[in-house]
Amino acid sequence: MNANIRLEPRAAAILGALVADAAALGLHWLYDPERIAQIEQSKGVVFLSPDVRNYEGVSGYFAHGQKQTGDSSAYGELCQLMLRHVARHGKFYRVDYQSEYRGYFGPGGGYRGYVDSPTRQTLQKLLPLTPEEFPLQSGADDDQFAALATLPVVVATHTGSLDALKNTIEQVVRLTNHNDVAVASAQYTGAVLHDVLAGKPVVQALNDGLEHAGETLAPLLEEALKTQQLDALAAGKRFGSACHVPQGTPIIAHIAKHAPDYRTAVTENIRIGGDSCGRAIMLGAIMAAHTAQQNGLNSIPLEWAAKLSNLSKVADVLVKLA
Repeated sequence: MNANIRLEPRAAAILGALVADAAALGLHWLYDPERIAQIEQSKGVVFLSPDVRNYEGVSGYFAHGQKQTGDSSAYGELCQLMLRHVARHGKFYRVDYQSEYRGYFGPGGGYRGYVDSPTRQTLQKLLPLTPEEFPLQSGADDDQFAALATLPVVVATHTGSLDALKNTIEQVVRLTNHNDVAVASAQYTGAVLHDVLAGKPVVQALNDGLEHAGETLAPLLEEALKTQQLDALAAGKRFGSACHVPQGTPIIAHIAKHAPDYRTAVTENIRIGGDSCGRAIMLGAIMAAHTAQQNGLNSIPLEWAAKLSNLSKVADVLVKLA
């Protein structure tokens, strides 16, 4: 089945992020591309059920035993939390979002799953405080991919200038990741998505965004963008496949530059292994928005979107934001 969903580009970016994240969940944090290739021969790689047996005897961390096919990782859950927040309030409000974050990811909240270091440290800061006491920067000094998880919603629902968007991105990122490199990665990928949504070709957006990338990421991104053909495994080997944005951001750029469509981008990202869900959020958003702009439709495969566990709830919110 090769049917695709027709979506407005901003809705496509948000849904594209969530579908790419859920597609990667089954092999998330499996750090062995050879094992992934073996699994692909018999099962494929997208929307697999989390199975501890896939991780036996190789490098990896099995974190999603509580989840099922179609569920979101913590990154996807963060993205959806921001989606609900903006739908409820009309725009981003820091203290309300911090309250909702604490309520959902904290003790007794609705989140069920692995809690990473930035989330744990952020909760430790917020839990003892009243909302009036919440700091402007409640995040951990950590450059992991939680920093990018809310960006598809933040960028897609933004209506002002790029400078205003950059200010909002920094404020949002520092709520979970009070780290300059994390902010720079968010500024770069956010600018790329912003430009793609404005109609700029994805390769031009990837290059123009370098001015926002900062001194740590810019040379890595320049190297990634000099590649002449898609080789995701080589990019993963060169930059690293773990949870840190200096590793994953160049991979996002490499795949987004060369992948011919959304399906290819999502699949190639999973084949690399490691923190595939972390990379998937912005890669999926950029590729879905790009295809929607270029072709007038979204290339998210219908059979993939249908597997997203709470698709109906996400769709209802997207309709309200339209």
